[in-house]
Amino acid sequence: KPTAPFESLFDGKTLVGFEQKGGKAAYSVEDGCIVGTTVPKTPNSFLCTKRHYGDFVLEYEFKVDGHLNSGVQIRSHSLPKYRKGRVHGYQVEIDPDTIRNRMWTGGIYDEARRGWLADLSNNKPARDAFKPEQWNHFRIQAKGDEIKTWINGEFAVMLRDSMDASGFIGLQVHGQNKDKGRAGKQVRWRNIRIKEF
Repeated sequence: KPTAPFESLFDGKTLVGFEQKGGKAAYSVEDGCIVGTTVPKTPNSFLCTKRHYGDFVLEYEFKVDGHLNSGVQIRSHSLPKYRKGRVHGYQVEIDPDTIRNRMWTGGIYDEARRGWLADLSNNKPARDAFKPEQWNHFRIQAKGDEIKTWINGEFAVMLRDSMDASGFIGLQVHGQNKDKGRAGKQVRWRNIRIKEF
């Protein structure tokens, strides 16, 4: 069981404690939310905690435009020797793909490295738990080599993987390299809190 109480990663007013890596998407604070807004012709952008975290429970709420893929990095890194500092590592997906009807929100993707590690193709209850264009709640537990995720209280995936034991947490705004019509789309996060083991 985690021994420490929950701590807020976001003070509700400023982006203190975070730094942006990758692309040039716009991050701002509105109404107690962190708002990520897409801009054209930029790669994936990440608003990352300056601190690194290893074993923890992370909870947050998010609301995403239905045309936008997003996610939250955990135990992630940006190293000069790896693809010129490209952010890589575990990403808990926000995948509101109504076009492909995929809806793998809560799955785990290895950003800029190995791709999908645990998807929701065999978990219909978790796929159905995601509410498009509404606020959703995530719970992520990372302990040792085990990562578990829940979407709106529904268990999503469990991954056993030992590639990264700690790293930063990062809020992703997906790159918009091709589709000019997706500029200005938004993803919002609020009530971001963490409890360390």
